[in-house]
Amino acid sequence: MNLKDLYINFMVSKGHKQIPSAPVVPENDPSVLFNTAGMQPLIPYLMGAKHPYGTRLTDYQKCVRTNDLDNIGDTYHHTFFEMLGNWSLGDYFKDEAISWSFEFLTEVLEIPVEKLAVTVFAGTDTIPFDETSYNKWLSLGIPESRIAKTVDDNFWIAGETGPCGPDSEMFYWRSEDPIPEVFDTEDNRWVEIWNDVFMQFEKHADGSITELPAKNVDTGMGVERTTAILEGKMDNYESSIWTPVINLIENISGLSYYGNEKSMRIIADHLRTAVFILADPAGIKPSNTDQGYILRRLIRRAIRHAKNLGIDINSDWEQQIATCLLDMYEVYYAELKTNRQVVLDGLSNEKVKFNRTLEKGLREFEKTTRDGKDIDGETAFHLFDTYGFPLELTVELASEKGLKVDEEGYEVKFREHQEKSRTASQGKFKGGLAGNSEIETKYHTATHLLNAALKVVVGPDVHQKGSNITEERMRFDFSCDHKLSDEEKQQAEALVNQWISEGLDVVVEEMSKEEAISSGAECQFIEKYPDQVTVYTIGNNISKELCGGPHVKNTSELGHFVIKKEEASSAGVRRIKAILEDK
Repeated sequence: MNLKDLYINFMVSKGHKQIPSAPVVPENDPSVLFNTAGMQPLIPYLMGAKHPYGTRLTDYQKCVRTNDLDNIGDTYHHTFFEMLGNWSLGDYFKDEAISWSFEFLTEVLEIPVEKLAVTVFAGTDTIPFDETSYNKWLSLGIPESRIAKTVDDNFWIAGETGPCGPDSEMFYWRSEDPIPEVFDTEDNRWVEIWNDVFMQFEKHADGSITELPAKNVDTGMGVERTTAILEGKMDNYESSIWTPVINLIENISGLSYYGNEKSMRIIADHLRTAVFILADPAGIKPSNTDQGYILRRLIRRAIRHAKNLGIDINSDWEQQIATCLLDMYEVYYAELKTNRQVVLDGLSNEKVKFNRTLEKGLREFEKTTRDGKDIDGETAFHLFDTYGFPLELTVELASEKGLKVDEEGYEVKFREHQEKSRTASQGKFKGGLAGNSEIETKYHTATHLLNAALKVVVGPDVHQKGSNITEERMRFDFSCDHKLSDEEKQQAEALVNQWISEGLDVVVEEMSKEEAISSGAECQFIEKYPDQVTVYTIGNNISKELCGGPHVKNTSELGHFVIKKEEASSAGVRRIKAILEDK
């Protein structure tokens, strides 16, 4: 039995209900391009909404993080990873959470106690030392010398304000060296494997902190890292999670993993992430914006490293690797089976496009070096940014002509590009509980009204295809085969404002997924919802949708609805951007 199954079975035995993994592309969360942590899809419930499965939850969640993209190729970074989690929504707290963490590590995974160490929150002038967690670890047999008290690494808060609290991290001694008596958090032979976060306080705008009336527990354990640790591997890519893919890359390339680790890790990692993004019900395709840009970059980087290994790019190498990954994971994630052909076609199409781009880049390179001059940093970066040429390829081609490349100048340009990208995407990678403000909650409800209005104005075949909400506006994608006329836009806008002026109640109900569908409730991506769902009904069935919320209680709270723009999103899909103004 693998780690995911062991974990879920254990948490279910402790009264938790297993919930399905949310998609990798979050719905109605503009703060991130992808779900970056197990807790992220549960934000509405950690903020107080009632979960249809109750107060004890557990799952394995698909996560994508791209802030470490440049680190992929080392032994432990991954762009896609699976996170194990268990949550208490105002139910149990520190005592049970720590006890079960210890029990799972020492009894189920059979980790010797002497190989474990933990950290607890040391306390500050305004927030007390987490004595409860400290004493609990002592009572379980963790010696005092193996419990480190820290401040910076043991307090969790999503943003500047909101729910926050101490956390307790668990570490495993991953080394053949003798285990030191005293736990040193700076010793990287101690590897973090689990974290229990206790949402105990609320931080206010004035800096004050008060106790939360309902306290939550949020825990997280990375599948890839923990599997490698349990199997005694210092390199995650040598664990059983990766060996089928690495072995296949060895067979395709005719090369050994050892001596070619970086390229093989990047191919394995990037294609696994691309498979999950392509299979996601959000329907992401390679493009030059947002999730599509990340997807394109991952696939193209994998192709470049396949070329480094001498793989024939025009062969079906990427289809073989993707098929291996699909076979490995589809037992856990149904969308991989449903969208298998979508994944394979998406990879093949992007490979063909990139091969053309590479050819253009080679022609550009020849044109650039015709005068026999060395290549400056700006030109080297242009070849990378426009044609996907990695620096090492430019250096290699230049050396064949007896030319040098200003690598330092390239690095300066590359860092400038990274900084611009970071600034441009600043809000898109923050995650956490910072979202779901009052205005964002209003926009959530407004998307339901707009969906209902478009069904009246355009036709019943209109269905939501996606949405994105910020504090400034809402964006709503819907199925439609034509550009909306001015009259259709005016009618839809008027209908939404009519329902707002009527002061319609927004009623929330919990029921089985089958009951919800038979009652006429609509939802986007039905497969992502658990067996028990939350249904929001506005007025006398004007709108009835499955949704995680949050929503206003009455439409009169929304203000005045204004459509600002209507445009094409993709084939057969239109996009409306709208705002809510004060009345």
